[in-house]
Amino acid sequence: MKVCAIIPTYNNAATLPAVVDDVRSFVSDIIVVNDGSTDGTEGILRTLGDSVTVVSYPKNRGKGYALRQGFKAALQKGFDTAVTLDSDGQHRASDIPTLLDCYSADEGSLVVGSRKFDNPNMPSKNGFANRFSNFWFTVQTIRRLPDTQTGFRVYPLKKIGRHNPLNNRYEAELEILVRCAWRDVKIKSCPINVYYPPQEERVSHFRPTADFARISVLNTVLCLLAVVYGYPSMGIRKLIKLLKK
Repeated sequence: MKVCAIIPTYNNAATLPAVVDDVRSFVSDIIVVNDGSTDGTEGILRTLGDSVTVVSYPKNRGKGYALRQGFKAALQKGFDTAVTLDSDGQHRASDIPTLLDCYSADEGSLVVGSRKFDNPNMPSKNGFANRFSNFWFTVQTIRRLPDTQTGFRVYPLKKIGRHNPLNNRYEAELEILVRCAWRDVKIKSCPINVYYPPQEERVSHFRPTADFARISVLNTVLCLLAVVYGYPSMGIRKLIKLLKK
């Protein structure tokens, strides 16, 4: 494996340096995608050193767009595997070896970090959003995952790196899972640890009304696509496997 880490960031200047330092202990090549930050992130990125590749643009475009730019940069540099994690300090870089071990056991799979939802500091909206997302993922793919909302993942870049999500915001991560399932990419779940800071220290870009409306529209579209493309595609792939036995 030739592995890099991709860290999308938007207005997380307070936590980004520590996240990058922690990741350096496990992955030597890091790509930080500055998604139009306005809080001094640009200045911090200039201090991180040559081991960090910076992709930056002036206007905030959303996490899905940032990931796509990160995948593009990673493929151009010849990487075939990418670990993605958030820049807010929620994810523990010490879990990277565990995720990569899970990936190595079945190379070419997409490994999804699975959080513990009994964490007393987890915001209640996170648990609801995950149950909501998990339900629609099962409807659209006939598969089950315990955590479809996490951004801590290992991606097989040659299988998904040129994937263009319908949506540029954070729900694009769910869409990537759905479309990978339709294409018969194996999706594996691996337990991870998560840190939730006290309420007063949290930086959240989640807008309940607008974001849930957008997620609902996306799930409606994905359900329609599942009927006309997803289910038939999965059925044909299973039939081909059976015929090859």
